[in-house]
Amino acid sequence: MPFIEKGDLNVHYRSHTKEMAYSCEVCGKTFIYKSSFVTHEKIHRNERNYVCEICKKAFILKHHLDAHHLIHTQEKPHVCVICNKAFSQKITLTYHNRVHTQERPYSCHVCGKEFSTKGILTAHYRVHTKERPYSCDVCGTAFSQKKTLTDHYRVHTNERPYSCDVCGKAFSQKKTLTDHYRVHTKERPHTCDVCGIAFARKSSLNRHYHKEKLIL
Repeated sequence: MPFIEKGDLNVHYRSHTKEMAYSCEVCGKTFIYKSSFVTHEKIHRNERNYVCEICKKAFILKHHLDAHHLIHTQEKPHVCVICNKAFSQKITLTYHNRVHTQERPYSCHVCGKEFSTKGILTAHYRVHTKERPYSCDVCGTAFSQKKTLTDHYRVHTNERPYSCDVCGKAFSQKKTLTDHYRVHTKERPHTCDVCGIAFARKSSLNRHYHKEKLIL
């Protein structure tokens, strides 16, 4: 592959040798290309020059802003070829595809459990470290995941955004709504592997195991 400048050739060589010519003084992360290094430095400076004109949320990279805009336009250009579910971002489609392929490329070095995304693995590590970085500013209760904190806030606000389209009953968490639907469908997906009794909720199955002193 021909290059006009010798400097460009030297940079290209690094893609083969994996030589990391640029190192971050803050976190020690290394980079082959100067452009990647400069972009990375903005993370530490919290430099966010790309601002959404609708909601004013700011981003470090322009393509992050472009992807964010799709939230407002409701555009979902990335479609799953298996189930036709559509997504606004390509990376979300990539994660979704692993539902079909059962691919779990991220594994916990403590217990070996595997996960489909790095974010889920990061959250899982807190099971081992007992880290709870998200705390409620109302009551002080701490949580390992931001989503759990968001759900918890509804205890204080009494917000119930998930409503049953059969009976109209509303719930603070989507999982609780899913469990509630089984009142109408009579579905009982959780079965005791000792006596065969089925339950609509996993928590009910666990109580059954405990009550009967069965081995989980």
